[in-house]
Amino acid sequence: MAILKHIASKSSNYGAALEYLIFKHDELRKTPILDQNGNRIMRDEFYLDGLNCEPYSFDAACQQLNREYQKNKNKNEIKSHHYIISFDPRDSTENCLTGKRAQELGLEYAKANFPGHQALVCTHMDGHNGSGNIHVHIVINSLRKLDVPQQPFMERPIDCKAGYKHHLTKDYLKHLQKSLMDICMRENLNQIDLLSPSLSKVSEQEYYAKRRGQINLDLTNLELLGDGFTPAKTTFETEKEKIRNAITDIAKRSASFMDFQNLLKLEYGILVKDHRGRFSYLPADREKFISARTLGTSFDREHLLLLFQCNAAEKEKQQCRVNDPMDSLYIKSNLRLVVNLQDCVKAQQSYAYAQKVKISNLQKMAQTVLYVQEHGYDSYEKLYEAAESIDRKMATARSDAKLTEVKLKKVNEQIHHLGQYFSTKSVYSEFLKAPNKKIFRQTHFDEIAKYEEARQFLKRDFLDEKFPSMKDLRAEKELLMCTKDARYETYHYFKERNTEIQTVLANVDSILEMEKLQQREQRPRAKKRSYDMSL
Repeated sequence: MAILKHIASKSSNYGAALEYLIFKHDELRKTPILDQNGNRIMRDEFYLDGLNCEPYSFDAACQQLNREYQKNKNKNEIKSHHYIISFDPRDSTENCLTGKRAQELGLEYAKANFPGHQALVCTHMDGHNGSGNIHVHIVINSLRKLDVPQQPFMERPIDCKAGYKHHLTKDYLKHLQKSLMDICMRENLNQIDLLSPSLSKVSEQEYYAKRRGQINLDLTNLELLGDGFTPAKTTFETEKEKIRNAITDIAKRSASFMDFQNLLKLEYGILVKDHRGRFSYLPADREKFISARTLGTSFDREHLLLLFQCNAAEKEKQQCRVNDPMDSLYIKSNLRLVVNLQDCVKAQQSYAYAQKVKISNLQKMAQTVLYVQEHGYDSYEKLYEAAESIDRKMATARSDAKLTEVKLKKVNEQIHHLGQYFSTKSVYSEFLKAPNKKIFRQTHFDEIAKYEEARQFLKRDFLDEKFPSMKDLRAEKELLMCTKDARYETYHYFKERNTEIQTVLANVDSILEMEKLQQREQRPRAKKRSYDMSL
């Protein structure tokens, strides 16, 4: 999976970036690795190229351009941007990705997305933290050197002019991520969806803090083991990691925000507040709240409220079962129907088989009687009423599940048409501005037709309301899927009970019918009267 990482630097030492790319560094301490003589060690294998500058004079070229335009003089200005493209370690073995090919892809990416900038493009083969994955570093001067044609991803007119700075926005970052995904799809490389937010967001600072903490903990544990003691803790957790684990634990058991808030405070001493549509968390040893967006989307308001709704639906389903006194006694059995010997042709043809069926019937009758006694059905009427009640519950559960399925299908259609609407909206905007709309429509007939179809569908569904966001529709879909699964589970539960109690009812009918037959056979027959017909 190729991922994209961005680092903005305010350092005016452009040479430090070049040194990092060509010399070995201790990633944990961010310092160069020296040999026995105190000299820096060249990296084992790397590929280096420059765009709009010579690679080994990158620092001098950037400083000269800054002096020419009198930019990047203030201490708080961003002087350079560092982008890292990390490819999946499997790509080198499964997809034949080489360092040379990765360098070519990095150059292509830099030329397409950072036109006019002085840039260093360098591919490393060693990977980070011993992972062994190929990755490409792209370091650009924040100041643009050349005028370039206006590109669709450029939001301002000055974003294509020389002497103006690199302007990274959320939309621009999404474009960079999509551009990387397109390259990986074209090259058949392993790739994940970079546009979806991270479920658990770990910053670079937290990552290195965890590594340093784990190293210190391992050293302490070695000392304890040497003294004959067993370490109480073997895995280091950062402060944010502790909060994530606590939230995950409590969220699984909460059916509402109040439950979540109270349990989190009671068990972990963490305060949570809902302010302006966002959750924030405050551990006992801190004075400042930690926002949910710094922890990841799994801990934000929208995700947790959706989880609470699913938990509440599951709790309601369990409560529904508890409210039925017979449900608490329910244990799935292996009851089978009693065989009617008069209708069984094979039993009439074979005496041995008939005897076997009689023994089996006796066992089934015994199981039926035991079932009736265990469930407290002391009359035939109560058994019949219970069967009707379960049948009604099964029908209701099935109806609810089907209704949820219909709603889910509708939401899927809305998501499809909303995606179609947004993907063709830019083409339709160009169509409205086109001087010759007839020719433009003929050229982009499919895109315009899709836009109009999607707009008509959405207007019909939402009438005069504002179209929802894709995020809201996907959240609604996730809730409906959770509800559908819960309702189908309830339906299958009552279906199994209905099948079982119908079997019991049929067996009871068979037992009662047999008793009637036995009573008829045991009645004393009236003696035939004889009449003397002789004269």
